[in-house]
Amino acid sequence: MSNQSGTLFIVATPIGNLGDMSQRAQETLQAVDLIAAEDTRHSKKLLQHFGINTPCQAYHEHNERETAGQLLTRLQNGDSIAVISDAGTPLISDPGFHLVNLAQQADIKVVPIPGSSAILAALATAGLPTDRFIFEGFLSSKQQARQKQLQSLANETRTLVLYESPHRILACLEDMLEILGADRQVVLARELTKAYETVHRETLAGLVDWVKQDKNQQRGEIVLVVAGADEPDPSQIDTESEQVLKILLEYLPVKQAASATASITGVKKNKLYARALEIKPGT
Repeated sequence: MSNQSGTLFIVATPIGNLGDMSQRAQETLQAVDLIAAEDTRHSKKLLQHFGINTPCQAYHEHNERETAGQLLTRLQNGDSIAVISDAGTPLISDPGFHLVNLAQQADIKVVPIPGSSAILAALATAGLPTDRFIFEGFLSSKQQARQKQLQSLANETRTLVLYESPHRILACLEDMLEILGADRQVVLARELTKAYETVHRETLAGLVDWVKQDKNQQRGEIVLVVAGADEPDPSQIDTESEQVLKILLEYLPVKQAASATASITGVKKNKLYARALEIKPGT
């Protein structure tokens, strides 16, 4: 056994255009002892293009837990390993987490080799706020579960980024239209950096119609960038706040009920007091 552990490299690869493969990524893949690839057949074409002959081993969602332990042993024995996915940055809705987690726990050095990312490419071209955003990966393939996820995100004020598969994109957009509303701004970013790259921004209502009419928009790799919900107006009383007010009015005088509701919900106290007088006139 080597006295020195190897290094685990997390290497980003192009999401389409091979010109996006960095020199550092090429040099790293050439130098390591092993490449753990999501799909060795897919990655073989990329590696051949750059003249990289490093041995590859399959490392995907179906063997990730089992293979991670074997790769960790090699790292502990001094081998250096690079993880690559089919495209873009590994671990982002792709395998790699279990191995990185084990490596960190074993005090193995983990080095990122950054590069292409569909998430960041889509965000950068969407024209929607990027100072705060959340990434939800792929929503459920089951409609009921997908709608439940969208309901939980409906009031999220940060920009939302999703991946979606081509055969589900229309169903997903129709669920979003129903739950998020017709006027919510959405960007469909498709086949980024490839020959048929599309970045199209529309309201949800308009986007659903556009995707229905153009079947080509139901093909390829898709990222959706969704505008966040409007920030709640503290001067307005929503359904939940009114319910709290009504409950407190059963036990407290109007002024105290309004004050307590304001503390709980953040709605302005004078607005709540006026509403409380409407609910319990003459008090």
